[in-house]
Amino acid sequence: MVPLHWCLLWFLLPLSSRTQKLPTRDEELFQMQIRDKAFFHDSSVIPDGAEISSYLFRDTPKRYFFVVEEDNTPLSVTVTPCDAPLEWKLSLQELPEEASGEGSGDPEPLEEQRQQIINEEGTELFSYKGNDVEYFISSSSPSGLYQLELLSTEKDTHFKVYATTTPESDQPYPELPYDPRVDVTSLGRTTITLAWKPSPTASLLKQPIQYCVVINKEHNFKSLCAVEAKLSADDAFMMAPKPGLDFSPFDFAHFGFPSDNLGKERSFLTKASPKLGRHVYSRPKVDIQKICIGNKNIFTISDLKPDTQYYFDVFVANSNSNMSTAYVGTFARTKEEAKQKTVELKDGKVTDVFVKRKGAKFLRFAPVSSHQKVTFFIHSCLDAIQIQVRRDGKLLLSQNVEGIRQFQLRGKPKAKYLIRLKGHKKGASMLKILATTRPSKQPFPSLPEDTRIKAFDKLRTCSSATVAWLGTQERNKFCIYKKEVDDNYNEDQKKREQNQCLGPDTRKKSEKVLCKYFHSQNLQKAVTTETIKGLLPGKSYLLDVYVIGHGGHSVKYQSKVVKTRKFC
Repeated sequence: MVPLHWCLLWFLLPLSSRTQKLPTRDEELFQMQIRDKAFFHDSSVIPDGAEISSYLFRDTPKRYFFVVEEDNTPLSVTVTPCDAPLEWKLSLQELPEEASGEGSGDPEPLEEQRQQIINEEGTELFSYKGNDVEYFISSSSPSGLYQLELLSTEKDTHFKVYATTTPESDQPYPELPYDPRVDVTSLGRTTITLAWKPSPTASLLKQPIQYCVVINKEHNFKSLCAVEAKLSADDAFMMAPKPGLDFSPFDFAHFGFPSDNLGKERSFLTKASPKLGRHVYSRPKVDIQKICIGNKNIFTISDLKPDTQYYFDVFVANSNSNMSTAYVGTFARTKEEAKQKTVELKDGKVTDVFVKRKGAKFLRFAPVSSHQKVTFFIHSCLDAIQIQVRRDGKLLLSQNVEGIRQFQLRGKPKAKYLIRLKGHKKGASMLKILATTRPSKQPFPSLPEDTRIKAFDKLRTCSSATVAWLGTQERNKFCIYKKEVDDNYNEDQKKREQNQCLGPDTRKKSEKVLCKYFHSQNLQKAVTTETIKGLLPGKSYLLDVYVIGHGGHSVKYQSKVVKTRKFC
């Protein structure tokens, strides 16, 4: 009789570049072998009681073998597809135990036995096609050579295989509870809380486990292996194998990679000639998140987008074996954003609007009578704000506004206008807006392009400061105010004073210097000066100029800080 191990070894010799020692269930030898990962990596031998990972090229079948030495042996085989459906089947090939030798009692040559095994198709025990984690379990299996054949018809992919003859004692995969569903216990606009029943592996068997939660917008996952494949950088490979660690030079040649690139970085995958290796297709990164949370079985996901459907999966992983089991995933849609009220604008009336940082406000203007033109007056008090105007759904205007702006749009009978105001990303925005079909009198004062106040340093004294500012061709009322400030008055304080919508009515009477009317038909001469007297030596003063329009609405020029001389 030819020993079973020798027969299997001779059969597998063409599949390996070096002689391999077959794994057994001798515990000391087994533990040594599974610690040496390179022993089984991409081997055609499946070790008893250890999970292996490997690759499949599209339309290229791959075969794995393992031996059951005694009859009536329990057997369990688990195949985990990672990022593509697999077709796989398990078959039994009985090994010849006695040789004919034509009655001489001599054993048949090993070469003849190997050919006999190859030619034997064997008995198919189980087959499956799909992307589920699928099992073959038998409480009593005959001895013989078992062959596992795998095929991917969709694309290059990778997978995991686990086989054992002691399934009762091994239990490498964490167990699921009697109800393995993931429940959504709380649902908001940006948060969702999940809960699931704990794994018996932790509560009863007292083995260390951890839960991993996966969130994405595409679909549920059936294995943690599939999640890791999605998170991977390459479509065809989870990680490119590194020469000298995972593959031998023979393995690189077998997979179509040139052996002379063994000392180079992984960039050879994309630079290699198409004749030598397969093309590696890259894909954009997937919007997917994996969070491992320890042994908690309640978890809240935050920072989600409103009104968006998400898929949630929970995996329980054995911390010792690093093998995992998937709960039954779920999906949910976050709640919609609270619908903002639309502010109705009345013809010819100024409306105050506050917009949060990065926020938005919607306004509606529906003229009662037919009109040829519509005029919008906008006074942005603080930072710039973006305005969009649509007429019956058609976009007519989209601009950023600073200070005071006026827009005139062509009208249309019975038209309705929707105005969208979007806040600045740096801070909240305040503005005044007016919409009218009769812009005969502008409610806001006209402004020059430059609204700065200029101080003349040479004209400073210990008790006065001389300043100037520009005007326009329109006759307006100008009022100047002063306020003593600290010497360390900084830009942040100055910015808080820069609300252009605050009028002189918010100032103390003691701060008022004077008011006067001013204009010039010649814009080059539309400049006025004023000397502020009664100041204290060596003190800093904040100066403000307000221009007041016919409708009583005022606009403040940019504030100016001046300091009197300390010694004169």
